[in-house]
Amino acid sequence: MVDSIGEFGDDNRAGIEKTLHRISVIRNRQGTPIGLTCRVGRAVYGSVSLITDLIMSEKSVLILGRPGVGKTTILRETARMLAGDGNKRVVIVDTSNEIAGDGDIPHPAIGKSRRLQVENTGLQHKVMIEAVENHMPEVVVIDEMSTDKEALAARTIAERGVQLVATAHGNTLDNLISNPTLSDLVGGTQTVTLGDLEAKRRRTQKTVLEREHDPTFDIVVEIRERNTVAIHKDVATHVDRILRSITVQLEIRKLNSDGSITSSMEKIVAPKNKLDINKFSSPPIINGQNYLATHPISKNKTQTPAHVKEKILFLFGIPKSTLLESAEHLASNIRITENSNEAEIFVTTKQHYNRRPSTIRQAEKSGIPVHIIRRASREQINHFLRRFSTINTGLNQQTTNGSANLKQPNLGSWDNNGNMEELSAMQEAVTAISRLNSKSKMIKLSPQPTYIRRMQHGLATDNNIGSSSSGKDPHRKVIYRKNK
Repeated sequence: MVDSIGEFGDDNRAGIEKTLHRISVIRNRQGTPIGLTCRVGRAVYGSVSLITDLIMSEKSVLILGRPGVGKTTILRETARMLAGDGNKRVVIVDTSNEIAGDGDIPHPAIGKSRRLQVENTGLQHKVMIEAVENHMPEVVVIDEMSTDKEALAARTIAERGVQLVATAHGNTLDNLISNPTLSDLVGGTQTVTLGDLEAKRRRTQKTVLEREHDPTFDIVVEIRERNTVAIHKDVATHVDRILRSITVQLEIRKLNSDGSITSSMEKIVAPKNKLDINKFSSPPIINGQNYLATHPISKNKTQTPAHVKEKILFLFGIPKSTLLESAEHLASNIRITENSNEAEIFVTTKQHYNRRPSTIRQAEKSGIPVHIIRRASREQINHFLRRFSTINTGLNQQTTNGSANLKQPNLGSWDNNGNMEELSAMQEAVTAISRLNSKSKMIKLSPQPTYIRRMQHGLATDNNIGSSSSGKDPHRKVIYRKNK
């Protein structure tokens, strides 16, 4: 059998001359053939009818699908149609002689297209560049792109203004993005660290994945079944949405038995971003353990008790004045002691805790909870003090303060994952309006980003309170005044 067919290449494939059939060999450890896999190749005219408009649009098209679903058959018909009906100069880079068959004379199924054979499978990327430089093609057709060198060569060809039509193994666009070798075909990915304000605006973690450059292919076609395809017409936008875990809308085309084509739209829920490091709001750590793991926060914020028991704190390496100022600003029910034995919570920074001074060791021996914050910044101190705030997100406390008619923002729409800054800012605004109605004539709120200030202004309008903004970013803040 082996002697009656063509020679096997370095990829262990051979063919039968003047046919599209392919034969792959299985060898033992000594290199002796012990088995064969025979694949029947067919020229199926009209197999590209589902995506004819995409192929003729002069945009680069990447066809995805599992092995045996018919990618090469569609590619062969695509080359014939572009060279014939499209009247274009088409060059096929036929690495394994799978598109145009074995032998020097290509199979008639490729029409007027020209075929370049590849001496060694590892040289496919060089033949791709050679095709563009030597043969002036308008379209380059490539089967089974599988290495990073081929992906880079394809990107170079696309940037030279040549239309690419290629295939790759993979079921979906998400599979391709996750493939480190071939992700460059759809723009590649890179890790980006966002600033604090941008992370809050996006309501996401600080470290995210983003598209690195423009995709090599403008359109991606997923072959689900022989007569069903899913189409990504704007690859750049879809990759961006998938990386941000946003729903993607696909066009589904199906070829019916009578030859008609049915088109419909389908929404795909993008998977959650797998990169999950350096969250924007890190959970508090007490005695080296996650505080939220043992003290879960209720999902129903309207049931927060109006009275918070006073907590006695001992500070080590944290400015007392800064903490007291933040406590007053957040209405936190705390008291600072100079005697560590009286403290209910021992508060220090990560830097001081790592040094393990005697004061900290004594507190741990005494059983006093040690709360560690990353650094003694106002932001970190505010994050720690919010749990002791007497501000109630519901209506009960406002009623007890004599402001039962105060219109509340929908604070329950914020969850606890990444939105604590917005929640705290609106709690502060609610408390400020309550105090303004009782005694104060003017109250200055803390500096906030533009979109939070806009919500604070809206709350003031709902409650017939005058509001204005003062200062320059990032220290610009809202001021509430009583209307005369």
